[in-house]
Amino acid sequence: MSSKTILLVEDNPSDINLTKRALQKARIMNELVVAEDGEEAIDYLFGEGKFAGRDIRQAPAIVLLDIKLPGIDGLEVLRRIRENPVIHRQPVVILTSSKEEQDVVTSYDLGVNSYIRKPVDFYQFAEAIQNLGLYWLVLNETPPVG
Repeated sequence: MSSKTILLVEDNPSDINLTKRALQKARIMNELVVAEDGEEAIDYLFGEGKFAGRDIRQAPAIVLLDIKLPGIDGLEVLRRIRENPVIHRQPVVILTSSKEEQDVVTSYDLGVNSYIRKPVDFYQFAEAIQNLGLYWLVLNETPPVG
């Protein structure tokens, strides 16, 4: 299972650590790339900025995307992914604490694959991450890039 990269787009250090712990607890050993804001996520996905030259056809198996990010928010990141002809099929899961109904609606309107509210309890969060890993990294057939 370790050949598929996970891109975590999250600005909260506590949530980053929580996600790492949950992945370890679930024995998901895939490479985890962390982008701490929307701009860094876009740079990674599009091979720009500090990721200039990265082959964007080597797409992550899944993008775990928070909505509330500094600068470019998660919904704008999702919009740019879906508008790009090379990576528009990229599987994206919104993983957020937002309880705003409009965020759910807008996410699906923009083509998100799944929307998950972060559970407050670590054990529930760990279970959610384990289920995400099982589905998106093992069971799901990733679409070709382009």
